[in-house]
Amino acid sequence: MPAVPRGAVLTIQTALLQGHKLLDDARISAPRLTAEVLLAHAIGCRRAWLFAHSSDDLKELWWIHYGRYLHQRLKGVPTQYITGRQEFFGREFRVTPDVLIPRPETEHVIEEALKHPAGVMLDIGTGSGAIAVTLALETSAQVFATDVSEAALNIAQGNAAKWNAAVHFAACDLGSAFPDAAFDAVVSNPPYIAESAREGLQPEVRDHEPQRALFGGADGLAIYRRLIPEAARLLKPGGRLLLELGYDSLDPVRAMLAGWESIEVAHDLAGIPRVLSAEKK
Repeated sequence: MPAVPRGAVLTIQTALLQGHKLLDDARISAPRLTAEVLLAHAIGCRRAWLFAHSSDDLKELWWIHYGRYLHQRLKGVPTQYITGRQEFFGREFRVTPDVLIPRPETEHVIEEALKHPAGVMLDIGTGSGAIAVTLALETSAQVFATDVSEAALNIAQGNAAKWNAAVHFAACDLGSAFPDAAFDAVVSNPPYIAESAREGLQPEVRDHEPQRALFGGADGLAIYRRLIPEAARLLKPGGRLLLELGYDSLDPVRAMLAGWESIEVAHDLAGIPRVLSAEKK
């Protein structure tokens, strides 16, 4: 951010315009919205407050924080990691670089899970806990969640506490902490980006989100190969597995479900196959 000349008065509206221009010149997506979110975060207010007070003077402390946040964003840090927040299924979740930022596409996993009521559910690779917490609040199920990252589990536990969601967490690889045939449903948004696609990713994703939560081996399918037999072990007969898919992973993942029944595919708003679910015999 440019320095404010001594004695000059900077209003909230002017600060927004300057932030918008900086972000736009740097080809940051949604520059106006990003400027608003970052300024609201610097002030500690909601975005609507900015418009009601657009002619108010910007306090020096607000300007300092706003400038720092803009600098971080210009360096490629995702807005969600700067503010520490991301909305998912109508609720705000805390996020840090220890967890993947929840995407709107993952809400389709919730929508599909709601179509198949279950008594006991397991979210494998919970990350921020967005899926597990949402399922605990949107259903009457007993919900468990796992992650190999203890740092991620700390974030997930905090989000569960924030929303008073009864989720039981375990640090383990996949579902190794649990006995066979313990669950009515297993859900997961596994890492599904192929290593070969690394260079084509947006820098905000590639350079800042946790690698373990992004990449699924050379072809993006490594975790599916382990997760599907693990789900078969964990599910009761008739239990359902629900998996988020990468944009091109439907056919190879569906081929891994030989012997499963009632296979269903749900598409996202762009028409991309997004959730694959199947029932254990």
